[in-house]
Amino acid sequence: MAGTTATLLISCPDQQGLVAKLSSFIYANGGNIVHADHHTDFSAGLFLTRLEWQLEGFKLPRDLIGPAFGAIATPLNATWQLHFADSVPRLAIWVSRQDHCLFDLLWRQKAQEFSAEIALIISNHEALQSTAEQFGIDYHYLPITPETKATQEVKALQLLQDYRIDLVVLAKYMQILSASFVAQFPRVINIHHSFLPAFAGANPYQRAHERGVKIIGATAHYVTADLDEGPIIEQDVVRVSHRDETTDLIRKGKDLERMVLARAVRLHLQNRVLVYGNRTVVFA
Repeated sequence: MAGTTATLLISCPDQQGLVAKLSSFIYANGGNIVHADHHTDFSAGLFLTRLEWQLEGFKLPRDLIGPAFGAIATPLNATWQLHFADSVPRLAIWVSRQDHCLFDLLWRQKAQEFSAEIALIISNHEALQSTAEQFGIDYHYLPITPETKATQEVKALQLLQDYRIDLVVLAKYMQILSASFVAQFPRVINIHHSFLPAFAGANPYQRAHERGVKIIGATAHYVTADLDEGPIIEQDVVRVSHRDETTDLIRKGKDLERMVLARAVRLHLQNRVLVYGNRTVVFA
């Protein structure tokens, strides 16, 4: 277990002594904390924290850490997650026709910038099947029409189960997931080509150009039943000017989309994102 760590993400009602109580659980069992980050949302009355410690020398076996911590968390009315650094999540990337975010994620994974297995690519078009074949990844073509949407989502859910997928990444997948799908598989990250909440929905670059904006942006967020309103993980912006045409905004926006989506996926995989309500704390 040398070098392997465990991470707890915790949120609970704020009260005195929380840091001491939570860190004492690790200390009392022989753990060495290598990362600790805390935040208090005073308006919500919540304490949120990320604690990461080395498993080498830790007295509790992995299967007992959760139950043991649960005995501490329950009186605190805490919501919590336990993760192990050597667990390799399985990703499904969903795409339509655009390939820039897909290629970026594939190359970053190949370069070991994040620890995950990209097990599956799903698309409503056949355009990127050759890309999947180039990287040796299974590709499933599920065309979508208003009449077939519900049926195809059932097929997609079955694929996610068959491939044991932990996270879906919408890398320019130009379809809206139904509320039913999200309820059954809520672990979905989307990249939106605008600086939300501005210019939500379709054609944001055209509308941004018409508005004469001076910055454009990209937003990566978790998907919820409300279109483009899920908890935000990562955002970035770039300056534009009156000399830029819509095509220039799109080109600059694609660069942002790649970077912002990659950062969001990496933060999620490193268990650095804690969602509460419709907000996030990102322990970067």
